[in-house]
Formats: sequence, C-alpha cells, structure tokens
Amino acid sequence: MSNGEDRRVDVLTPRDVPLGGPRAMTVRRTLPQRGRTTIGAWCFADHYGPDDVSASGGMDVPPHPHTGLQTVSWLFSGEIEHRDSLGSHAFVRPGELNLMTGGHGICHSEVSTPGTTVLHGVQLWVALPEEHRDTERDFQHHVPEPVRVDGAEIRVFLGDLPGVGSSPVRTFTPLLGAEIVLQPHATLTLAVDPAFEHGLLVDEGEVRLDGTTLGRAELGHLPPGGDTLTLTNDTDGVARAVLLGGTPFEEEIVMWWNFIGRSHEDIVKAREEWQSASGRFGAVEGYPGERLPAPELPNAALRPRKNPARH
Repeated sequence: MSNGEDRRVDVLTPRDVPLGGPRAMTVRRTLPQRGRTTIGAWCFADHYGPDDVSASGGMDVPPHPHTGLQTVSWLFSGEIEHRDSLGSHAFVRPGELNLMTGGHGICHSEVSTPGTTVLHGVQLWVALPEEHRDTERDFQHHVPEPVRVDGAEIRVFLGDLPGVGSSPVRTFTPLLGAEIVLQPHATLTLAVDPAFEHGLLVDEGEVRLDGTTLGRAELGHLPPGGDTLTLTNDTDGVARAVLLGGTPFEEEIVMWWNFIGRSHEDIVKAREEWQSASGRFGAVEGYPGERLPAPELPNAALRPRKNPARH
C-alpha cells in the first residue's frame, strides 16, 4: 500500500481556553472541534506554554473528577505534581509519560512545583471504548528511550512505531503517541499502520506533513490508508511535534466538563455523584485546598458527538 495520493491533510487550528480558575493559565485546544471529535481514540488535546510561572502563577488545578477516559500528561519543560484517589503521588517531568485511567471514576490534582520556572507541554485524553469505560482506576509511568533517526529524535510514549520503538503502557484501543524533534532541514519518513488515522500537533517551528505546512499549535489530521508519513522541517531552526494515531473510534460519545459518557443521563449522574462526594470518585490526599465544584449543566440536553463520515 502506498502513502495514498487521495489522502488530504486537514489542518485544525487551536482556540484559546482558560484553565483552572481565577488565575487561569491559557491553553490552546485543538481537540475536540466541531468538525472533528477524535483522532483514533484521542479525544482531547491541550497545548500550553512556554508559560513564565513567575508571571502566570503556573498550574494549580484542585481535585477534579474524570469518567470514561485516560489522561496522558507529557511535558517539554517544568514539573507538575500529581495526586489521585488511587493513592498515586507522582511527578510529571519532561520526556516522562504519566497515564491515568479514570474509567468508572477517579479524581486528581495537578500543581506545578515550586522549582518550575517555565511550564510547557500537552495534556491529552483518550476515550475508553464501551466495553471498558467503567474499568477500574489505574496509573502508569513510563520513560521512553530517545531514538535518533534521519535527523530526528523520537520518543514513543504510547503504542508502536515500526523501526523506532514501542511502549509497554496499557491502552484499551490501538494507539500511537510519540514526540518528534526534527533538526533544521531534516526530512523524516516513518512507517505507520495503514489502519490508523494520524494527527500531528506542532509544538515548535513549522513542519510539513505529507506536503502540507503546519504552524505552531496547529494539528494536522490524516485519515487511514497510507503506510508512511513524511515530516519535513524546511526552516533553519529545530522543530518539535507530537504524533498521535489510532484506529478510528466509531462510537459516539458525550463529552462535558471532565466526563465522557454515552448519554446526557450518564453526565447528569456523574455530576451529581461528584457534587455529593460519593465514593465513586474517591478523594485526593495531600492537596492543600478544596476540591473543584462542577459547573452548572446547560439547559439543553447534551448530545453525542461523532466525526464526519469517511469517504
């Protein structure tokens, strides 16, 4: 199978979203969008920084709940302290993956550490399939080895990239996640699974994905069908991007606040149980403050989201 000349890169542009209360730091959100809910099972992508912590106050997100998803934290600089209701107490550091599974229910806090001067990274979510969306809480940590190939340095933090590396971290659908740093004027062709769709989120510089130029914070989407991807850095500076992939996620999902369900009623129930401090989500120990209350639900019923039909 070839790269597929009929495949077109769809460029998704970010929107700015304040995160985490009155001293909110601003993040750039590329997933979900009206025209695209998921790339594989990846359903949420926030890109933030470089953020001067002395000016912004950094990240301080009080205990908050999740259902029906996995959170994937990946940093380029800085350090974040993670605490969750499983009892995990861990640190998110550059080049190290922290993956938390909040199936039936989990809660956690995220706080940048006192020694952090610049905070810079991505926060990603993965939707759990129907058969696993009520799975038990879990937390995994992994430090992928950097691999150098064709003017690039690659860290595969989820899934498998043929000829480059693989990750032992457990997921519930086929997924790919990798950080790619491209040297100036480097061209990199990667072998990929043709059953996967892919997204390339550019963090720094510019990258051409199969001939389409992506600027900083843009996310390029490619449908399934090709067995290679070509990334090119035409500039005089280093470029960095995060490659995401997975088999198309065909289920319709309802996303609201920090919950993923399948119906309006799923979300209402999760919100009620969080507000009433039920045992569904447990409690975070060691956070010096109150937990985050849920916002009010909209007046209209929440409707499932799905991707546009594939041709």
